[in-house]
Amino acid sequence: MKSITINGSQRESVGKKATKALRNAGQVPCVLYGGDKPVHFSAPELAFSKLVYTPNAHTVVIALANGETLNAVLQDIQFHPVTDRILHVDFYQLFEDKEIALNIPVQLVGNSKGVKNGGVLRRNNRKLRIKALPANLPDFIEVDITPLKIGDKVAVGELPSENYTFLHSDNTVVCQIKTSRVAIEDEEEEEEELAEGAEGAEAASADAPAEGAAAQE
Repeated sequence: MKSITINGSQRESVGKKATKALRNAGQVPCVLYGGDKPVHFSAPELAFSKLVYTPNAHTVVIALANGETLNAVLQDIQFHPVTDRILHVDFYQLFEDKEIALNIPVQLVGNSKGVKNGGVLRRNNRKLRIKALPANLPDFIEVDITPLKIGDKVAVGELPSENYTFLHSDNTVVCQIKTSRVAIEDEEEEEEELAEGAEGAEAASADAPAEGAAAQE
């Protein structure tokens, strides 16, 4: 999984006055959990743009001013209800030998047969929650929708999960092709109809000479 580095400075004071002063200076107060003790630090608000305003999942390298670097994932973020400015960010520390639960975006690839025939693609889950070691966290979960016809769906139980565990039931629907008023029949049904039509034409042409001969007699 791709990583984003955030340069921060440890906070000596965590009181309301100190927090307000940080925000007035364009800094975001942050806390890193999961280690021996919480780590309080701050970072420039602009440093979070690539982490927060993106559909992609990332791990984070927190580089503190004292030279210490800590690996983490974004756990929670608070926004101002009016201005949408970032007020506070919580991180969870990563360890190489400890599994972590994370929401991973689903990426659909291919062109569905059902959609080509007028069906509607419905994305039931744009992200799936998995549990894995940090080294096995994927950037995204790929789902090939090419073979899907109208009425077909893809469930979590059909997806490969060698390096991680899905925290969903196997019958959780990821995406499906729903019918619509303008939907036409699938290609297979069309081919069957064409085949039946061809058989009928052959039968008619076979009968025509016999009828002509009988008329001459």
